[in-house]
Amino acid sequence: MNRMFSRQWPSTTDRQASAGQEFIGLSDIIEFLRRYAGTIVACLAAALLLAGFYNSSTDPTFIASAQILIEPKLPQHLQEGGEVNLSLDTAQVESQIAVMQSEKIATMVLDQLKLVDDPEFNRSQSPTLRDRLRKTGAVLLDTLGLRKSAWLEHFAFSVPAAPAMLTDFQKFRRSMLVFRNGLDVRRVGVSYAIDISFTSPDPEGAARIANATADAFVREQIETKTDAAKEGGAWLEMRLQQLRTQMNEAMAKAQQFRSRHDYSVGNEAKGDGTSAEPTLEELEVTAETYQKMYESFLQAYTNSVSQQSYPVADARVITAATAPLNASAPRPKLMLAFAVVAGLISGIGLAFVRHAFDWSIRSPRQIRDTLGVECVGELPPIGRRSGLVDEVARSPQSRYSYSLRKVRTEISLAETSRPIKFLGLTAVSNDSSKSSVASNLATLYSMSGLKTLVIDADIRRPIMTTRLLGQFGALEQPCQDPVRLNIVRAPGRPFDILSSSIVDARHLLTPSKIEAFLSELTASDLAANKLAPYDIVIFDLPTLASGADELIVGTVLDGVVIVAEWGKTQVQTLQELVRTLQASRTPILGVLLASARGTTAKRHKA
Repeated sequence: MNRMFSRQWPSTTDRQASAGQEFIGLSDIIEFLRRYAGTIVACLAAALLLAGFYNSSTDPTFIASAQILIEPKLPQHLQEGGEVNLSLDTAQVESQIAVMQSEKIATMVLDQLKLVDDPEFNRSQSPTLRDRLRKTGAVLLDTLGLRKSAWLEHFAFSVPAAPAMLTDFQKFRRSMLVFRNGLDVRRVGVSYAIDISFTSPDPEGAARIANATADAFVREQIETKTDAAKEGGAWLEMRLQQLRTQMNEAMAKAQQFRSRHDYSVGNEAKGDGTSAEPTLEELEVTAETYQKMYESFLQAYTNSVSQQSYPVADARVITAATAPLNASAPRPKLMLAFAVVAGLISGIGLAFVRHAFDWSIRSPRQIRDTLGVECVGELPPIGRRSGLVDEVARSPQSRYSYSLRKVRTEISLAETSRPIKFLGLTAVSNDSSKSSVASNLATLYSMSGLKTLVIDADIRRPIMTTRLLGQFGALEQPCQDPVRLNIVRAPGRPFDILSSSIVDARHLLTPSKIEAFLSELTASDLAANKLAPYDIVIFDLPTLASGADELIVGTVLDGVVIVAEWGKTQVQTLQELVRTLQASRTPILGVLLASARGTTAKRHKA
């Protein structure tokens, strides 16, 4: 009695244990990984296959780098003023990087190396899926030593059609796009050094293009300064001609004035007080002014011409690019490591998704938490070689037999209002192993010395009768009175059986009739006829799928065990079956989890 109340009202220790089970432990993690090991391994294998496909179908690429150093330009008026420290801000350095990435530098490199007409340079570095499949297929065929079949030649190895003829402008833009996609210009830390890298399938070509880009930038600076000096020199030359003409005219006027021997300081003034013509002093001052201006512009013109003759760039190459020895991509080891990480993450994520949407019964704790009933045991799956009823007889030391003995012990320890003598087994659906459990449990009881009777009450799906008595064997015998006279010994089994045809003919699924029949089995006339009463009667009850009205017979039994299939029986349908039995006041002993993977019997087997 105390045991019965302890099941109905959990004690403080049980509540603490239930609270502790809410946390995820190491055993839960191991069980999760074991349950979804196939999903995780499949995702990992798929990721490794994709990584292998990528490594085998991707052409190796090489990166060659050159470095240039940008030096601050010292202004002309500070070149002779002693030591002067100049610095470039970030905007100036970024401006130089923008120049290196401009189309002007790209055009200079394309023209210098004649890359527009180079088919190897203009080849796409991102092959299509068809190209990847073609290359992978060729590698596999070469590895296996096979020849290309016509089918593979057509679908996988056919040469793509020749591209349409491109105009000169389209070729130039295509080469420009390839060049800019392969070029990478970056500042080295906070220094004035700039790293120019180029990626190409050809290591020699990558080094050649990187060096050409650095040289083109230096040459562009020199040409820019030369063009600016030429433009300044042309303007100075034009201005010198104007000043020369003005200076000569001023000196000519002073000479003419001096030739007239008129050295008066001033002339007669006009009526308004101004002199009629300039004096000799004014003419000489004007001439000297034009002469000084001319000499100043002449000096500037001389400097401009010297800059055109000796142009100096503000950048110089400090490291020339060389052909790399190793490919930068693909990196097989890195891709495989990434595939392993990605495969594990995706596999575990997919396992979590499956677990979140999996509403099937998979553990005893899930039964206790969701249904509020106990789990009487777990049975491992049995192979087809064991048949239906004789697993415990054929393999008494197997995991299945050991687990079923534990189930029998749990049933016998279940304290109800009366001893367990009439035991029923039911399930949710017809595809369960209910009948197999009932047969093996009856065999186990018989082997322990108890006289056992099995009543096949599943009239809609009489598996027990069909397997033990044959499909028509039970129907060939007439139905005798009383009903107990129709009980026969199961062929080759240590227990008796009452076929489903007799149950159906006598309408024994009604509580009153089955109760009367059970009274016959315990009547005193059995002893008079020298018939020993049955120690245990096992009912193979109908399932929930057969109809809830047929389960009413469980009300006259001492207890009912629900057989649930591991990973198949849904929680909702099992809850519906439990509610149906509880509504009819059928005593539920617990749930038996059949075909369980990784049962506790395996871990505790002697």
